[in-house]
Amino acid sequence: MSKGKGSGPYRSAGTGRYVTSGQGKASTSTTLHESTGKSGSSGAHYRSAISGRYVTTAHGKRSPGTTVKES
Repeated sequence: MSKGKGSGPYRSAGTGRYVTSGQGKASTSTTLHESTGKSGSSGAHYRSAISGRYVTTAHGKRSPGTTVKES
């Protein structure tokens, strides 16, 4: 998943819902750009909307407004 590049959906860190690309590009600190394609993930993980990096589960649960839970 890359932040703000390429084509694909944007997801709000606060609600977890998909938003339009215009909203995603306008709110880069609270949205994540999700790349399309098959994910090889095992279980749920949290990703920071600010940095685009994976964070610990504890941090993700403490910061629901700036992290997205990925399953």
